[in-house]
Amino acid sequence: MAQSFLRRFAFILLLLASGLAAAAAPGPEAEVRQAWQLLDYIAVDYAGAVQGGKVISAGEYAEMREFSATARERIAALPGNSKQADLLGQADALIALVERKAADADVARNAHALATDLLAAYGVAAAPAQTPDVAAGKALYAQQCAACHGASGHGDGPAGAQLDPPPIAFTDADRASQRSPLALYEAISRGVPGTSMPAYSQLTDAQRWALAFYVGGLAFSDAQRAQGEQLWKHGAPDLRAALPSLPTLVQASEQQLAQRLDPQQAQAVLAFLRAQPQALTAAAGKQAASLELARTKLRQAVDAYAQNDAKQAATLALSAYLDGVEPVEPQISARDAELLRAIETAMGKLRSDIGKGVPPAQVEADAAQALALFERADAALQGSSGSWMAAFLGSLTILLREGLEALLIVVGIIAFLRKAERREALKWVHAGWIGALVAGGLTWVVATWLIDISGANRELTEGLSSLFAAAVLLSVGIWMHQKSLAGRWQQYLNERLSAALGRGSMIFLFVLSFVAVYREVFETILFYAAMWNPRDAGAIVSGLVVGSAGLALITFALLRLGMRLPIGKFFAFSSALIAVLAVVLVGKGVAALQEAGWIGLGLVQAPRIDLLGVYPTWQTLLAQMVIAVAALLGFWINLRGGKPVPHRA
Repeated sequence: MAQSFLRRFAFILLLLASGLAAAAAPGPEAEVRQAWQLLDYIAVDYAGAVQGGKVISAGEYAEMREFSATARERIAALPGNSKQADLLGQADALIALVERKAADADVARNAHALATDLLAAYGVAAAPAQTPDVAAGKALYAQQCAACHGASGHGDGPAGAQLDPPPIAFTDADRASQRSPLALYEAISRGVPGTSMPAYSQLTDAQRWALAFYVGGLAFSDAQRAQGEQLWKHGAPDLRAALPSLPTLVQASEQQLAQRLDPQQAQAVLAFLRAQPQALTAAAGKQAASLELARTKLRQAVDAYAQNDAKQAATLALSAYLDGVEPVEPQISARDAELLRAIETAMGKLRSDIGKGVPPAQVEADAAQALALFERADAALQGSSGSWMAAFLGSLTILLREGLEALLIVVGIIAFLRKAERREALKWVHAGWIGALVAGGLTWVVATWLIDISGANRELTEGLSSLFAAAVLLSVGIWMHQKSLAGRWQQYLNERLSAALGRGSMIFLFVLSFVAVYREVFETILFYAAMWNPRDAGAIVSGLVVGSAGLALITFALLRLGMRLPIGKFFAFSSALIAVLAVVLVGKGVAALQEAGWIGLGLVQAPRIDLLGVYPTWQTLLAQMVIAVAALLGFWINLRGGKPVPHRA
């Protein structure tokens, strides 16, 4: 009884100290973690208080009642958000279970569920910044823990012989089945009240996570780890669906996972992944982590909007898309293009509704729809992992889609210069597109090894370059239409071509060629960097080769067609094509700036046609209409601009 009293007294002191620290903290994270620790304590220790509906330890049961009530008080004291009422309802249900001496499995399940929902509701990070280094954790254990807990984790270290209570035996399978790496991390970080376990605040965050994963695996055998490895590599898709990301693994205990999987499989898979967490991150890459970030930002946006902070909500909603969804767009598109379109539409609607000031319930419904689509994206990414055909088609589609627009512009310029017999100007065009490819290669190096190019910067680059190219193409299209009219092209070629294609125009041709190609190369490089996976390398490279061959054939066909057309008809055809490209590019440019947050997002009832740059917002449609009207007006002025110039011999 005295030991139980001391544990309770020490735990209360820890709560008071944590409360004082939280009061000085800039946000609710400390309070959330404190409540989470209480709930985890209840989930693990309730079985020592009640069994079969009867109290087996009065002191332990008093703790469970006190801590369940305290957890509710802590949650009620947190800043209000849209999820708080649900959390309080779950807390009331947990208190009721404890009061009626419910089964320990029911209490543990409800306490763990409330703890998980609490972290999600307040956007508190519950995962390491990088994959834990379990080998480093083993070395740390030998230095910091073995003296008390024993070399093998049996709780039999020489320094622990006189401790009361004795050190925890990490090899205790029953207790280990209830603990997640997150619970162990919190114990290592904060210490355990009522025991000799101190807070290891001198260790770095990465070291504490490594230690948590190592001690969390001591209860498993080598045979279980070997079985888990085989299940993970060759098992059913539901295994990966149950553990789609590192944050999920961090919060998963054996008991919780056994509710979704066969208990023996749950035990074996956890044994393997806690020993080799890199196997999870290698399978999921940055995909699941990226979507997890999107989920967190989305929930934070809903909470901010519920607290009447629309500006912060808009910022978080934009970050959810740019930092969470944008990095995995290539992978989702390669597996389910319609799903990607649905996610983009849902995220756009959320941002639009926040801007309109709709009721919080509508914003919450928008977020719920996006979150449901994220679940489908998780399944698509996991279920199609390793599909050779998906990787091949994704690689091929990206190259053809991104390369075709640049190809049409550059080939049009080359064909024009050949028709005009100004081949000396071709070197400027070739220098432009070759320079764009070189710049793209440097972009790949920067994006892969030096810095992480954010989604916002990517969208800004695409948007501004698209608008620049559209403006240039509009002027070029009107000019070419003028020269297509009877007699004008002949006079132009005979008298003014040399002056028009002076040094300034040569530089202009270089800039146009460079911008048109780099815009597409920039996006293509980042797409390939995002979807690259050593397992699918052969398929990705095959798609790249086939796509390059396809672009080469299209180039040859376009140049041959251009050379066969009379120059007047060639100018007329080219001017129409360039005007259409200008309309397409301005739509894509405005859409990219909308995604970067530079332009508002006003949704309208209209189809979405990515190939033509048509998007269901009034801003993109208006911009395209302005460009189309400007082109038609320019063509009309050309047609009205006087009589044809007579042919000069």
